[in-house]
Amino acid sequence: MLEPRILIVDDEERFVTTLSKRLTERKLDVVGVYSGKDAIEEVTNKLYDVVILDVKMPGLDGVETLREIKKINPGIEVIMLTGHASVDSAVEGMRLGAYEYLMKPCEIDELMEKINGAYELKKDRDERIRQAEIRRMVDQRPA
Repeated sequence: MLEPRILIVDDEERFVTTLSKRLTERKLDVVGVYSGKDAIEEVTNKLYDVVILDVKMPGLDGVETLREIKKINPGIEVIMLTGHASVDSAVEGMRLGAYEYLMKPCEIDELMEKINGAYELKKDRDERIRQAEIRRMVDQRPA
């Protein structure tokens, strides 16, 4: 089974390093970056399945970064993480297509559950799109 490609985005370097290590130990393919700008560059140049995105960051915050990620690749699932509970940012993140909104610190098992759920949703959607594309091609064949 293919493992999901995960992008972690957080301005706290220690958090990115620790979480990357814990997810890599669980056999996930993980890349970590420290800003919204770097996240946008990553999703522009590489395919990711799930992004774990901090809400509060200098420069581009998590909500702005989410908005840009979804413009680049609407199929990426995004899990928003914050240490600063904000109903407004949670509502805005969900409105923009975030899969889930979790408080830091969260248990690794809970995060893994959310990553797996987001990945399954993405895989199912990608397969439906692929099947629709095949049907469209078959329907367009000359008789």
